[in-house]
Amino acid sequence: MGNSEKKSVEMRAVFGNTLAHLMEQDPRILLVDADLARANGTLSFKEKFKDRAFNVGIQEANMVCFAAGLASYDFIPVISTFAPFATRRIFDQVTISVSYANSNVKIIGSDPGVAAEINGGTHMSFEDAGLMRTLPNMVIFEPCDNLQFEKALPKIIEYKGPVYVRMFRKVCPDIFSEDYQFDLFKADKLRDGKDVTLFASGVLMKPALDAAVTLSEKGISAEVINIHTWKPIDKEAILESVKKTGCAVTCENHNIINGLGSAVSDVTSENYPVPVLRVGVQDRFGVVGKLDYLMEKLNLTAGDIVAKAEEVIRLKESFRGRS
Repeated sequence: MGNSEKKSVEMRAVFGNTLAHLMEQDPRILLVDADLARANGTLSFKEKFKDRAFNVGIQEANMVCFAAGLASYDFIPVISTFAPFATRRIFDQVTISVSYANSNVKIIGSDPGVAAEINGGTHMSFEDAGLMRTLPNMVIFEPCDNLQFEKALPKIIEYKGPVYVRMFRKVCPDIFSEDYQFDLFKADKLRDGKDVTLFASGVLMKPALDAAVTLSEKGISAEVINIHTWKPIDKEAILESVKKTGCAVTCENHNIINGLGSAVSDVTSENYPVPVLRVGVQDRFGVVGKLDYLMEKLNLTAGDIVAKAEEVIRLKESFRGRS
């Protein structure tokens, strides 16, 4: 699929097309879903892969245990459902059957956080990555555009061990060009800067880049880094950047508790303490609304990132004034 084609398709279509291509190449890859194949872009699999695509019905706990059993026979099962169902609903089964057993299961949680839109607060998983962060052996990945996800999925399948993916289902802005070289465990520097670092992920990537442009117009040089893998996080990239800028803002479609901001702060507080402020969901539940409304309502916009960047720079300067 060319880059021009990717601009007009939803991320779930990229997921379905790329996974189908991988399944054609490797008979060990299986799809297991819990009655959401149409929603997640894999409805055609029941005909295309009749003996390798399974719908267990609305039984998410059964889905993950079934997948773990398949993994024990050297299959590579990919389970797919909405993010709250892929994490909090089945957390005990994921903990024991996948994480504790170190099962080679790939978990696709679609529409994380505000991406749930009109499904409302019950479906807005602002805690999904936080839950998965607490599990040993679990890798957490969030793509920010179609091209990155297309390049990432083969690497995720190739990786031996459990992986949780926060997948935005719908059309998303393009961030990367065709020459992008993906590394599952290395963050991407998208813009150089010297005054503040913006660490962002997923649907917050475009607002972070827009914020950097606004900050530049104000005479502030912002470095922008895409943290696509939250765990294990790229400590080297974080420390290299904050040693240069002296402060950071994290930008995430997640609760500020135990999310990307917590992961970055863990690294800086233990290795190179600098002021870090967080743009994210302020420990609350979501509401019904479309994406733009929710981004404004929950203070996840480029303007919110600009304000936090200016605040953290003032904080950095006040710290320097004490020394």
